[in-house]
Amino acid sequence: MIPRADLSQLSPANRAKVIYTEAQTELASRLWRAALGDGERDDRKGNGIGQNGLSGDSLLDLLGGRMGGQANGVQGCNCGCACACHRKVVGKDFADDCIEDLRGAIGDTAEERSRAMAAAMGTEATVSVARGAVVSGLALGANTRFAPALAMAEARTGIPATALAAIVDAEAAKGRDGSWNTMSRNPRSSAAGLGQFLSGTWEHLAETSGTWLNQLATDRGWLDGRGQVLPGARSALLALRYDGQASILGVADLAKFNLSRLEQSGIRVHTDAETLAKSAYLTHHLGLGDAKKFLAGGIEPGRARMLLAAQIGGGAADHRIAAAGNATQAHRQWLLGFIDRRIRPEQFAG
Repeated sequence: MIPRADLSQLSPANRAKVIYTEAQTELASRLWRAALGDGERDDRKGNGIGQNGLSGDSLLDLLGGRMGGQANGVQGCNCGCACACHRKVVGKDFADDCIEDLRGAIGDTAEERSRAMAAAMGTEATVSVARGAVVSGLALGANTRFAPALAMAEARTGIPATALAAIVDAEAAKGRDGSWNTMSRNPRSSAAGLGQFLSGTWEHLAETSGTWLNQLATDRGWLDGRGQVLPGARSALLALRYDGQASILGVADLAKFNLSRLEQSGIRVHTDAETLAKSAYLTHHLGLGDAKKFLAGGIEPGRARMLLAAQIGGGAADHRIAAAGNATQAHRQWLLGFIDRRIRPEQFAG
């Protein structure tokens, strides 16, 4: 956030940049809320507009030249993608996310363990770069080593690497320095790895033609004649969720598929970069079926309570449900707030 006192010192050109950035961010937020049918929400009071924390009055002050970020102009289509994601995607549906337990915890965070696993599997394509460096237009801080994987994922799918980084940043557990823990695990479900893939979702991704994981599974003989995961290969396949590159490429392929299906359903998700990123996260987090219900405003109360409890615990979920009046609204408020706070692709732009 730029302090008000410092804004007055900016040149007219720099003030114009801030005005553009704040207006662009506000528009993106409004488009995202409009897509959800929450365009007139009252619970945004005090949040300001834009990610710099400027209020509407502050923006008016800027327009008046009294008081300012860099503008990230979007090139090509408004969503900032490489337009590959606008092509029609043909493939089988992902089934609803399976919630099944993987017996036994993998263990504490261990970068060496993750690297050893990746090296043994021959999948990881990370590099050693000084932390905080900007690589390929990305500012990843402690996660710079994942820049090649993010760039590869963008090239494959057209989903901006910044959007993919925002999804991973929201999903993965982190070290004290903000580094993503490839060994992330949700104790309340089978979700694992940087992308927090449920076991069932990961298997369906491997069985879906055209995905990176499907090609790898095919090459390694993990699929039967019908294209389904062989029982004996399941453990090795699920272990790949803990490989950084595999998880990031899975996030990208799943996002491409889900965004295409939302567009086919008449839901516009390519209006701007922020809406694309938030829509991709919503479908990644909920699964396509629940995401469609969420966008229609109607995940049933029983399911909503289960989803909320899986994220914040049963006690906290009950407290939110009591405050909101019902589980559907409580889950909706929590998830929208989380997405607004955490899915910020611009913070990863170099």
